[in-house]
Order: sequence, then structure tokens, then C-alpha cells
Amino acid sequence: MSFDVATFATTFVLIFLAELPDKTMFASLAMGTRMRPSWVWLGTASAFVVHVAIAVAAGSVFSLLPEMLVQIVAAALFAFGAWTLLRGGDDGEDDDVARGRRVTGFAATWATAFTVVFVGEWGDLTQITTANMAATREALPVAAGALLALTTVSALALVAGRFIADRVPLKTVQRVGGVVMLALAVWSLVEAFTG
Repeated sequence: MSFDVATFATTFVLIFLAELPDKTMFASLAMGTRMRPSWVWLGTASAFVVHVAIAVAAGSVFSLLPEMLVQIVAAALFAFGAWTLLRGGDDGEDDDVARGRRVTGFAATWATAFTVVFVGEWGDLTQITTANMAATREALPVAAGALLALTTVSALALVAGRFIADRVPLKTVQRVGGVVMLALAVWSLVEAFTG
């Protein structure tokens, strides 16, 4: 069994370009400004592993899921993320972040990132594209290309998030992140009701 490099490269490019403007990239960026980026990345990468496995294994099963329900749940999760960021923290939180202390534990960070990405990517263009590619090409290079593209975009968003957090006051970053998450919640609701 050989590994088709052309299929891998084609899948990587397609998924990478489709994911760049995607709401999950912006959610990763926002989470990366508030939580430890490496833990957020582990959560998002775990969700992407599950999504790629489902897409490759099941192919077109996503079209059977009620898209409206998926979008409404995604909107609720984004709204919760917005509320969490906009409500801020106590006065000592800025000092904790400046000193590099953990504000949120690993399990909570991982679970938040996993859940946001898992629900947000359900039936997404990148998942459908992965399923379509797997239906017509070898599964392994499709899975590898899709997973590498998704985790690379997430890592880029988290690096940008940390860069911003190091140069902008935490309160400002929280408010901007909250507004972005709120916009993603509205976007998901619009997608739910307009299809």
C-alpha cells in the first residue's frame, strides 16, 4: 500500500484554504488570548482528529444531521464563550497572566476548545470536503492532509492570539475576543435559519 502524495497535498491545500476564513480559526484565536495556547491547541487538534476520522469513515453521513440544530448549538457555545470573555475576571487576574500563571486548568481548557471546535465544525465545509475527497481517493492521504491543514490553521490562530495578548492589555483582548465570539454566535444563528 503506497501513500499518494498528490492526494495528500491536494487535500492539505483545499482544507487549509477553506479553514483560513472559517469561524473555528477565529474561535481558536479568541480562546488563545484567554487560555494557555498549547492546551487550546490540544483540544482543537483532538476535535479535528475525531472530525477527520468521522468524515473519512462515514463520508456523506453529515448531510443526514439536522443542520439547523447543529448551528443553534454552535451559536449557544459561541455565545457562552462571548459571555465568559466579556464578563472579565477579578482584579488580580492581569497579574496572574503577566507572571505566566495558569488562569484555567488543563482539563477545562481542553474541554472548552474540544467542544467549541467539535460542535462548530460539525457539517462544516472542511468536513464535507474531507468526506467527498475520501469517497473518491485513498483514505489515509486524505485524512493526513486534512488533519495537518486543520491543526496548522489552529496553530497559526493561536500564535497570532498569543502575539496579540503579549502586546495588548488583557481587558482589551477579552473584550475584542468576546465581541468576536458574539459575532460568531450571530453568524451561526443566521446560518441556522437561512441555510
